[in-house]
Amino acid sequence: MKKSLKKAVGISLCAAIALQLAACGGSKKAEAVDLNAASLDKIIEEAKKEGKLESVGMPGSWANWQGTWDGIEAEYGIEHNDTDMSSGEEIAMFEAEKNAPTKDIGDVGHKFGPEAKEKGVTQSYKTSYWDSVPDWAKDPDGHWMIAYTGATTFITNTDLVSNPPKSWDDVRKGDYKLTIGDVVTGATGQGNVLATAYAFGGDMDNLEPAFEFWKEMAKAGRIDQGDILLQRIQAGEVEVGVTWSYNALTYRDQTPNYKFDVCVPSDGSIMSGYAPSSISTRLIPTPRLLRESIFSAIRDRPT
Repeated sequence: MKKSLKKAVGISLCAAIALQLAACGGSKKAEAVDLNAASLDKIIEEAKKEGKLESVGMPGSWANWQGTWDGIEAEYGIEHNDTDMSSGEEIAMFEAEKNAPTKDIGDVGHKFGPEAKEKGVTQSYKTSYWDSVPDWAKDPDGHWMIAYTGATTFITNTDLVSNPPKSWDDVRKGDYKLTIGDVVTGATGQGNVLATAYAFGGDMDNLEPAFEFWKEMAKAGRIDQGDILLQRIQAGEVEVGVTWSYNALTYRDQTPNYKFDVCVPSDGSIMSGYAPSSISTRLIPTPRLLRESIFSAIRDRPT
C-alpha cells in the first residue's frame, strides 16, 4: 500500500473498532449496531478505549496489511491480532459465532461476499465514496465492497527453476511443482483454476479445460499440496507459485535469499478483488473506519 493509504486505513480502522455500545463477546448475545449512526470523533474515542482489533484472513504478509496494523498501533495505541484462514473458513467461523462473535473483521474474495451476505454474517455500511465505486465491486445494500484487486500472477524461484514459465502452456511443458492454494475454500486457488480455463479455451461457464489441465498436473505429481505463504517461499519450498499480483511482488521483495521471476501468464489471467466485511452482530464496528479509509484511499493506490 502507498503511505497515504496506510494512514487513511489507520484513521478509518480506528474509527471502526470503536463504539462499544454494550458488552460484547462472552455468552451474551450481541446486538447489531448502526455503523452510520456515530460521528467519527466518537468512533475514534471508543476505538482507543477498546484498544484491540481482532481480524481473520488479514495477515501482515497479505496485501501488506502489516503496514496498516503498524500504523494503527503507532498512531492510536490499538493492538492487532490476526488468525489467518481462507475466505470459506472465515465465513464458517463468522456463522458459528454469529450470536457471540470474537472477531471484528475478515477479508474475503469477491465470490464470497454474496455468500457471506446470504448467510447473514455481514454488516451493512455504505461509505461516503459509495457512488464512485462501480456496481460490480459492491453489494447494492452495502454488505460488502471490493477494496483492492489483483491479477493471476506467477512467482518463480529461479534458483530452483531455470526456465520460469511465462504462460500456462509453458507450465504444461515443465517438470516443476505448482503451488496454487486451497481450491475448495480459498478465493486464490479458485481464481487460479478459472485462469487456466481461459488459458485453454474455456470460461466461467466451461471449466472442463481447467479440469483436464489440473488432472494432468495431478497425475504427473506436479501439484504442491501446501498453501502459497510467505514463510514457505522464504524457506525455498515453492518452485512456481500462482497468486495475486500484489502478493507475488510482496513475496519477492521480502525474500532476499532467493531470486524470482514474476509475471502475469500471457494466455490466462483473471482480475479479482477482496472485500473486508464484519460479522453482523459485532458490537464494535471495526469495519466502518477500515472500510471508509480503504475506499477513500483507493484512488491513490497503484494498480
